[in-house]
Formats: sequence, C-alpha cells, structure tokens
Amino acid sequence: MLKIAFSDSTPAKTGALVVGLTQDGSFTAAGAELDEKTGGMLTRAVEIAAFKGKKFKILEVLAPQGLSNSRVLVIGMGDPASLTEQDLIDTGGAVTAHLLACGEEQASCLIGDAKGAPDAAQRAALGAYGGLLRAYRFDKYKTKEGEDEKPKLKKITLHLSDKAAAKQVFKPLEAIAKGVYRTRDLVSEPANAIYPKSFVAVARKLSQLDLKISVLGRKEMEKLGMGSLLGVAQGSAQEPQLLVLEWRGAADPEAAPVAICGKGVTFDTGGISLKPAANMEDMKWDMGGAGVVIGLMEALARRKAKANVIGFCGLVENMPDGNAQRPGDIVTSASGQTIEIINTDAEGRLVLADVLWYAQKEFKPKLVVDLATLTGAIIVALGKEYAGLFGNDDDLCGQLTAAGESVAEPLWRMPLGEAYDRSIDSDAADMKNTGNRAGGSITAAQFLQRFIDEGRPWAHLDIAGTTWLEKSKHTAAKGASAFGVRLLDRFIADNYED
Repeated sequence: MLKIAFSDSTPAKTGALVVGLTQDGSFTAAGAELDEKTGGMLTRAVEIAAFKGKKFKILEVLAPQGLSNSRVLVIGMGDPASLTEQDLIDTGGAVTAHLLACGEEQASCLIGDAKGAPDAAQRAALGAYGGLLRAYRFDKYKTKEGEDEKPKLKKITLHLSDKAAAKQVFKPLEAIAKGVYRTRDLVSEPANAIYPKSFVAVARKLSQLDLKISVLGRKEMEKLGMGSLLGVAQGSAQEPQLLVLEWRGAADPEAAPVAICGKGVTFDTGGISLKPAANMEDMKWDMGGAGVVIGLMEALARRKAKANVIGFCGLVENMPDGNAQRPGDIVTSASGQTIEIINTDAEGRLVLADVLWYAQKEFKPKLVVDLATLTGAIIVALGKEYAGLFGNDDDLCGQLTAAGESVAEPLWRMPLGEAYDRSIDSDAADMKNTGNRAGGSITAAQFLQRFIDEGRPWAHLDIAGTTWLEKSKHTAAKGASAFGVRLLDRFIADNYED
C-alpha cells in the first residue's frame, strides 16, 4: 500500500512538488510562496500554457528553475468555494494517477495556507484518501513485468502546519481504504484462487479485528433446508459456504443490527444453461456482492464503527457437471417456498433467497440490504455509471441514494410492482426463478422481495454494471472497483451509528 505521511517540516528537495491553482488564476498560499521563491516561474508557466485551473487538470513543470526537485505539478482546484468532499478526494486521486504514470518515487504536496488554514487538515486528509484509493494495483501474478513498467511511487507527504489534526481525520479514511483494497483483491483474484472455502479463509483472518466469524457448510445448510442455495452448488466440486461476519460496536451490542447480504458466486458458468464462451472469464467477479460485504465489515471494524452490523455472504460455484440442477427442476427454499428453475444462469437470486431468510430468522435485523452482480438487464437499463436500487421502504432508499451521491457511487431507484411480480408466478411451484425478457432486473428484485418478512425495510442493489471498471477513474484504476464499500460505510455512518 502507498505510504501516506503528514509533515509540518520543509518539503523534500527531491521528487515532485504539488501545488494548487484555482480557476481565477490564484495559487493556494503555499503555491504562491513557492512561486515567489522561484522568481515567478510558476506564474510564467501557467500563462504560457494557458492553464485555467479547472478541476483535476494538471500542468507539469519539469526541472523547475530555482529548485532541485524533478518537477512541479500544478493541480487545478476549480472554484474553492464550491469544492465538495468528493472533489477533494478526486483531486488526490488525479495527482496520484499522474505521479504513478510519470515514474516518481516520492512527492511533497503543499496544501492550503502555510500558516494554517482552518480546513487544511480536512483537505489534506481527503486528498490523501483519494490518492490511496487510486494507488491500488493488482499485479501479484505478473512475473515478467519490466522495471520501467512497474509503478515506482512509494510515498506521498502532505505538508501543513497541523499534521496531528490531519492524521486524526485520515485515520478512519485509511480504515475504509483498507476495506476497499480487500474487496478489490477478492474480486480481482481468479476462481482457482478464490472459491467458497478460500474466501472464508480470508475472512477468518479478520477475526483479529474483533469481528466474530461463523460459517455454515453443506451439512448445516441441508439441516436448515436451504434447497435454493444448495441447488446452485450441486454441480460443483467446491463445497458451498454461508459466511457470517458480526460487528457489535453500538452502545447496546444486543440491539437489532443492520444486515448486509452479498451474492458470492465465485465463478458462474451459467450451469446447464451455459453462458457463451466469449467473456466468460469475467465471471470470476460474480462474487462482487460478497466481496463488498467483507470489505465493508473490515472497514467498520478498523474504524471502530459505533453500530451493530452483520454481513452475510452466500458462497457457491455454479458449474455444469452431471450432478448440476436442470431447467425444470423444482427446489424448496429454507423459507418453505418452492421454486421452479427455468434458467440455471439465474442463480444469484437462488443463493440470496436462502441467505436473506437466514439473516432474518437468526438475527432479526432492523433492516436488510443486499448487493449482487445480479442481472445483465440492469446494464442495459442504466449502463455502467449507476447501480440499480430496488426497495420496499422510501426512507431506506433515500438514505442509500444520499450516501451514494456523497461518495460518487450513484444509485438509481427502479420500480417494483404487482404486475412484475405476477410474471414470476409458476404453474408448477410457488414461483419461477425468471420472468420473461422484459424488465429482467425488476423481476429479479421481485423474486428477492418474496423472501423478505412483511414490514421489514429492505433494499436490493444490483451492482452488475459497476463492480468492474473498463477504464480508470480518479479513485480507481481499471479493474475491480469495490463499488458499495464506501457507499454502505457512509450509509451506516450517517444513519445508524450511536
């Protein structure tokens, strides 16, 4: 992980220096001092380049006159009065992405007023957080990467007068970043490395953070009648697991918890309803919902969240061997409801059906949120910028939407209704696991709703389009995004902590 430091001493005379420029052409105070020290060198560079200080834009000055540093990066800050928390995080991410690309080993960031602006600590910590998020890279299997291809950046130091305050603000943000890293690692791993039992092995290591870990195996799930989840798993040599992670940080540890449930299909071939070969390798990240759950629980534990939260991960592999379930099979879920299997590739909802039942029966949560890379239909509807939000409670959906907006992980609420629900009625069982092609993400959510206790607030996040990035963003490189970790952490912090 990139090393982040805060200092009130003089910046290093090697490596890069980073200063800010607002859209009215004014340097932040530390940048103005540096410009004066170099005889107006930065002002001349800005004028010659016609650099306007727009948010996230960077002007690079190589071998700057009057300095021994290798370069100065002038980062655009836009209008300082309108900068949001996420803007500051994205600014840190933009700077880090540039530093990674240009091969620097270290950088000194001159933040805010050299004499100590009241918000300097907050700004520095948020920028550092963004840099940490953007610095993630999954390269453990690259054995022949040349030295010139590897990122060299090892340390970023943020200089400001009140380093103690900045460290205090940064501490919980770093905890969240570690949870994000955990999720990205899990989602990035191939299916021969991450399967139900190895996923659980990763989770068990988190018990040192005072997370209580418990696991149900096949025999325990058979006793509970989890025919819906087990039906998905029966075609695989990998034993299914139901992983439970408990964090009891509220003043009353016995108070009703928030339940977060994740789909954990560690590889999805589609089963007998086999997927096309093209891009099937992407299905290693069909456990993205469970990956978010474990990253969230790590973040909450590391920052000592004052809330009771329990994470549930339904972990299976969907394979097409001779024992796999078939279209037309009828299974009985733990709730007692029967399900006719129309398409074995609609397996995530079958896994979550039993996970949702177990979470409610055993823990009586105040509310339930589930996450799943559930449907391709949500990508058709929303593209890859928004995750789909479905729910039975307006207040809960509003809280999730607000949290998503604040951390740039946006949600778009989708409809539910009786007409959609009727489309999954079965002639042979209580329900089918798919409807027709129309409204596929909606009928999937209607299926899940049938396993929610009456009166219990519930929301479903379909993250199929947001779990994997096809191109880099300010706070995430191409690959696993960990979309949902920051969103749910903010959702809990804003609404359910003591």
